[in-house]
Amino acid sequence: MRRMKAFALATSVALAALAGFSNSVSAQVTAFQGARVIVGDGRAPIENATIVVNGARIQQVGAAASVQVPAGATRVNLAGKTVMPMIVDTHVHLTPNHDGLVRDLKQRAYYGISAAQSMGTNKFDLLPVRTETIAGGARYFSAGRGITRPEPGRDNTPYWVDTEAQGRAAVRELAANKVDIVKIWVDDRNGMYPKLTPALYGAIIDEAHKNNLRVTAHIFTLEDAKGLLRAGVDAFAHSVRDKDVDDEFMTLVRQHPNLVVNPNLPDRGVKTDVAWLQASLPAAEYQKVQEENVDNQRAQTAYGIQSRNLAKLNAAGVKIVEGEDGNTSYGPHVEMEDMVIAGMTPMQVIVASTKTAAEFLRLNDGGTIEAGKSADLLVLDANPLDDIKNTRKISAVYLRGVAVDRSKRP
Repeated sequence: MRRMKAFALATSVALAALAGFSNSVSAQVTAFQGARVIVGDGRAPIENATIVVNGARIQQVGAAASVQVPAGATRVNLAGKTVMPMIVDTHVHLTPNHDGLVRDLKQRAYYGISAAQSMGTNKFDLLPVRTETIAGGARYFSAGRGITRPEPGRDNTPYWVDTEAQGRAAVRELAANKVDIVKIWVDDRNGMYPKLTPALYGAIIDEAHKNNLRVTAHIFTLEDAKGLLRAGVDAFAHSVRDKDVDDEFMTLVRQHPNLVVNPNLPDRGVKTDVAWLQASLPAAEYQKVQEENVDNQRAQTAYGIQSRNLAKLNAAGVKIVEGEDGNTSYGPHVEMEDMVIAGMTPMQVIVASTKTAAEFLRLNDGGTIEAGKSADLLVLDANPLDDIKNTRKISAVYLRGVAVDRSKRP
């Protein structure tokens, strides 16, 4: 009898513990219900969808009728909203110190950006930030120190090289520090400096590939773009900017099916509505944005060249990624509008800014809203497929399953 009572007591304790465990698991589960979901891979949106998030991961996503919400899950009503993956920015230049970098990453999350890659102007001491989980902050990727010819008076964080041996040595040091990509500049800065020659960038690309690293190139001219393609460059951090691309260039592009292009379009040179920024920017910063918001014929010409080049690359099926350059935390939203005006569809721009951008960064658990992926959700008050500017109408941001505090800009 005593043994029976002891068994019953043990069973009761075990069941109580199991119930407690079940409740603790359920407490981590959230079901987002009723929104339109843009997956990020180009497929048609899922209407009246349910997304089940367990901790930091997406557990289920689909039409409401096809998703079983676990008992005890927290339910969030998103009826009338649109949910898309958070944006991935492939080309930035972030603050070169730890505290400033963390602030930059938090500002990006505020604007719905889940990851950002700094391109050649951050030193190796910041590379450990890549493995930090920053509460309310985007993930960090980095090319470490880029490579260019000597540019006295400019930032000397990049390697300044004059010989093939120096270029190869720089790549080996980059490989030893496990950077995410090699960034090179092939640009004479309007005739101010000598630029990397075909022999120099050829040696750098060769050494990078030997060390299992990809190379992305800052370019300006069509002729340099052709030379880099012949040398096996993996990506362009800017597209051709001096003239419209020709048939020879497009033939070279088609011979490199894995090429990735960040068009990094310039200012369109037309006055636009910037009121969407007023609530989030300090007064002085917003005033500066307003002052720079003017018509500019020279800028219009530059945008015309680059937008036509983007249209040709997109029509040819080249992999396009979003990248805003500089350190403007809301910049991707502007770049995405510019890409649509250049001829890409809103869906193509969303894919370029989420799935394709994440693949370029080798961010395996980001870029789409699918089971197993990081719960990086951008909740919008309007549908960006109707108007890409609706990515700016942010209702909420969930980064790794946690709501980002948007009561004020970091």
